[in-house]
Amino acid sequence: MKNLLKKQKGFTIIEVLIVLAIAGLIMLIVFLAVPALQRNSRNTQRRNDVSAYLGAVNEFIANNNGAIPSTAAHTATINGLANTGILTEPTTAPATGARTTAIGIDTFELVTGARCDTTTIGNSVAGSGRQIVIRYAVEAAAGAAVPQCQES
Repeated sequence: MKNLLKKQKGFTIIEVLIVLAIAGLIMLIVFLAVPALQRNSRNTQRRNDVSAYLGAVNEFIANNNGAIPSTAAHTATINGLANTGILTEPTTAPATGARTTAIGIDTFELVTGARCDTTTIGNSVAGSGRQIVIRYAVEAAAGAAVPQCQES
């Protein structure tokens, strides 16, 4: 009789399955959140790179009596910012005026004589000769490029 009243020690199979299911849900949430966090981090770095490059272009203008960078050689020497971040430096001369061509995620485009288009985000329209725009793109959830525009 004494053996029949003895309590069994340990977990039941149901308790173990519930713990495993909860652990699985937590792992699923983490694996879904990590790529979005990484993408947001890369987008923030892109925006910081563009801001730094735009600041360097403005410094170039100030140091060169108002001359706007007009060749790839000028842009290559601006504060040594080539390939220091996620974005790679333009390899061609800065464009002039309005630009509507698509831009990739890992590159950016320096456009002189333009301003950011307020109706189509990421595009630039013709502006005064002293205005400078940097066009770039950030990543979307599906990996698509979302155009952005930043002006000085």
